[in-house]
Amino acid sequence: MSGSATDGELSRSPGEGTRAVRAGLPEPVKYEPTLPGPVFAAHFHLPGEPTGPYTYGRDENPTWTHLEHAIGELEAPGQDDVETLAFASGMAAISSVLFSQLKAGDTVVLPDDGYQVLPLVRAQLEAYGIEVRTAPTGDDAQLSVLDGAKLLWIESPSNPGLDVCDIRRLVEAAHARGALVAVDNTLATPLGQRPLELGADFSVASGTKQLTGHGDVLLGYVTGRAGTPMTAVRRWRKIVGAIPGPMEAWLAHRSIATLQLRVERQNTTAMAVAEALRGRPEVSGLRYPGLSDDPSHKVASQQMRRYGCVISFTLSTRAHAERFLEALRLVDDATSFGGVRSTAERRGRWGGDAVPEGFIRLSVGAEDPEDLVADVLRALEESAR
Repeated sequence: MSGSATDGELSRSPGEGTRAVRAGLPEPVKYEPTLPGPVFAAHFHLPGEPTGPYTYGRDENPTWTHLEHAIGELEAPGQDDVETLAFASGMAAISSVLFSQLKAGDTVVLPDDGYQVLPLVRAQLEAYGIEVRTAPTGDDAQLSVLDGAKLLWIESPSNPGLDVCDIRRLVEAAHARGALVAVDNTLATPLGQRPLELGADFSVASGTKQLTGHGDVLLGYVTGRAGTPMTAVRRWRKIVGAIPGPMEAWLAHRSIATLQLRVERQNTTAMAVAEALRGRPEVSGLRYPGLSDDPSHKVASQQMRRYGCVISFTLSTRAHAERFLEALRLVDDATSFGGVRSTAERRGRWGGDAVPEGFIRLSVGAEDPEDLVADVLRALEESAR
């Protein structure tokens, strides 16, 4: 842990809050800031042979380095053989793994209920001569199409349906067949689950969401064990230039310090909202892995430490859903999720998700639980009239 004292070292591994607050910080230097400011540099002073770590702005940047170390400490605490690469967005991170690991003639397995941009990714992969197979996240259905695959892509919990698969089981089956495994960890965050500890080769996420949590940064990252696969990811980032700006990287690192506080509050409130929605006559298809009667609860409890801040449910019609969203006062009608301000949207407006017209994805923020529950229940009452 950066900046730890030598005379009074912690006698145990630091807790998640301590780790989040101090993750990725350099060793303290007298009169220097705890978290150095962003380094804005397209190039660096470079006399002689380029033997140092920073040469050109598309390859490395000190601000990325601090952020990448911070994320690595959260995704794989205490593991020195792990590296993290930051990207300009979550989709840049996703694309880097898929297109750096696959070539014409290979086969990849994707979830058919994942993020709504995945159909566009599938079309591009197929255009490059890569076979794409799909299966749902729930019930570990991707197991049935694994034979001969080069890469298995898992999204657990899935977005927006919140299904969960047994990551350990799928990883073991994929590795037995010679396939690599990537897990989209966006909904869970490293404080909800750690895919590398479950055996995955890559943990990939959009840092735009709960990791940074303020709705003001576009960011993505890939964490994996050092070796050939991650070298290929790094090479892909260099080729396509999908790099984060230094200001975005600095804002992200600053925001990680409050991650544990935000996650704790948002998860607790999400459970309260989900329990308030359970049994409501207007609501069908309620999903939240933390609910004891949720279809994914058993599996989620075996691999997740927290269940996330997103709830999904369905109202009777599109018009009903739109009335509900309009009636909310503490919840913004906006896409994305994971921010300190609660948001909700009717997912069917985007296309690409196989959901009913009245399907709602609700992202729980950091408001007082009592206030948010009251607002949601009042909006349900008003929209049902």
